[in-house]
Amino acid sequence: MGRLEDPSDEGDLSLHSHEEWIFTNRNMLDAQILREVKAALKRAADGGFGVCLECGEPISPKRLEALPWARYCVPCQEMQGQSAEQGEAAEAAS
Repeated sequence: MGRLEDPSDEGDLSLHSHEEWIFTNRNMLDAQILREVKAALKRAADGGFGVCLECGEPISPKRLEALPWARYCVPCQEMQGQSAEQGEAAEAAS
């Protein structure tokens, strides 16, 4: 479906808004992944690729195969996620 320059009714406007939201979020995600890849390349050049930034232990090859720009091993990544969730919950409660 082509993009509408001037939506003619509420349905078209809603579709147009949704398409714009998808486009914007996709671009933000792509930019974030690009930053992660660049950081991983820098770690590779510096000799730190594949080492968890939190605990200093090696990141498993299986994880790096799935997510080559991983910064944390699985246990540390899970702790990062839990910390973020707790911070969001505390922020929502205030």
